[in-house]
Amino acid sequence: MSSDPWGRVDDAGTVYVRTADGEKVVGSWQAGSPEEALAYFERKYDGLVVEIGLLERRVKTTDLSAKDASAAIGHLREQVDAHHAVGDLDALRVRLDKLVETVDQRREERKVRKAQQTEEARGAKEQLVAEAEELAQSEQWRAAGERLRALVDTWKGLPRLDRKTDDELWHRFSHARSAFSKRRKAHFAQLDAQREEARQRKEKLVAEAEALSQSRDWGPTAAKYRELMQDWKAAGRAQREYEDDLWSRFRGAQDVFFQARSEVFAERDTEQRENLTVKEELAAEAEKLLPITDLKAARNSFRALNERWDAVGHVPREDRPKIEGRMHAVERAIQEAEEAEWRRSNPEARARAAGLTGQLQDAVDKLRGQIEKARAAGNNAKAEKLEQELAGRQELLNQALKGLEEFGG
Repeated sequence: MSSDPWGRVDDAGTVYVRTADGEKVVGSWQAGSPEEALAYFERKYDGLVVEIGLLERRVKTTDLSAKDASAAIGHLREQVDAHHAVGDLDALRVRLDKLVETVDQRREERKVRKAQQTEEARGAKEQLVAEAEELAQSEQWRAAGERLRALVDTWKGLPRLDRKTDDELWHRFSHARSAFSKRRKAHFAQLDAQREEARQRKEKLVAEAEALSQSRDWGPTAAKYRELMQDWKAAGRAQREYEDDLWSRFRGAQDVFFQARSEVFAERDTEQRENLTVKEELAAEAEKLLPITDLKAARNSFRALNERWDAVGHVPREDRPKIEGRMHAVERAIQEAEEAEWRRSNPEARARAAGLTGQLQDAVDKLRGQIEKARAAGNNAKAEKLEQELAGRQELLNQALKGLEEFGG
């Protein structure tokens, strides 16, 4: 018979293990010496020790679910309770009991975290709903539409709440988007109707202009063309796909007439060259308004220059694009300055930009805290994953801060 502190083998080859409840039969060994029998079942015990140690580390250092951890503990407990190993089985039971306590504690902690995350998600979704309902009344069609699409992406990234709450918030969110979409469709439908009306009106103006192009009644016809030009400006813009072609035909008809008049009255060439000199002086005077430092003064000065410009008359045809382009460049600069001034003075747009920046800053700060906790817990994989997410949020924050600077703060 052979024995060690935790087990023995009797003369019949039966292997026993010693426990707090007395000796338990481990198994029967007939294939070799008692020492070999004990060594075999001691190795099985060492295997259990290794498995329990691995499970302890998984529970402490990974996000192993409570359900999976409990199943693994149960499987190991069955092996320990089966007494098919020689060693301190009672110590293994104690370790498994402590592991159960740890898993239960982790389960409760996760419940608390989940409740906190749910509350945070509810608050975030309520903010999204509130912003969507505000945007639903906006007439900044493009900006509001893009922001609503961004809110949808943000919503998709948030965890679900309980079904009743989530459905109610989503209904309000979806209703706000639908309301904005209906208003936008109605607006552009009205705009399309106006542009179609403008197209029909300009078609008639083009027909009148083309009918007059062969006239040799210089004075009255030139006056009629001025009236047509006023009517053209008052008609508004047609659809983009028609506007340029209609303008080309309208302007082309006038060019035919005025070119014929120029050919008949050669002396007008001199007048047009003189007009070019005057317009070059006016263009140079207008260009001195750049860069825009005093918008109101620049606008008033340009208006006065433009009135003088309109009173000058025609210039040689080949010089017209260049000289008109110079005045148009100044006009565009003033318009851009007006738009920039409007954007800077728009409190609603600034508030939205500041709100977005604040949300992104909070998200960045939160991710940094999570990364520090993950590093402290030794969970480098989770920390690296969070750092990748942080990089994306930081880029969005940088863009938002840059946009906010355009509002002067």
